[in-house]
Amino acid sequence: MQTEQRWMSEIRETNLSYLILAQRLIREDRAQALYRLGIPDGIADLLEALTPSQLLRIASGSQLMCRFRFDDELVWSLLADHGRSAERDEGSARRLHASILMAGKFDEAIQP
Repeated sequence: MQTEQRWMSEIRETNLSYLILAQRLIREDRAQALYRLGIPDGIADLLEALTPSQLLRIASGSQLMCRFRFDDELVWSLLADHGRSAERDEGSARRLHASILMAGKFDEAIQP
């Protein structure tokens, strides 16, 4: 039972940190926030409008609010291999390639 309570506490803390970060990003630079969070404009509006008490209530749920949004093995292999590259330029090229692929996934997600 203690393990489950510890996990729930960590999920709550992670959720609250994520929601606060998301709200701050949205308020400071909306376009960057939409891209970095991978969310559409309407969700950003909802997140931006949340009160502190609403943030706490939402964060207290049993599910993580953030998740891995890339399910493409190519993106993950490019990200994971960047440190193994013998050539610095090759590692940079892999990260750039992964960034381009991830940006494309974001565009797909926000298109109606």
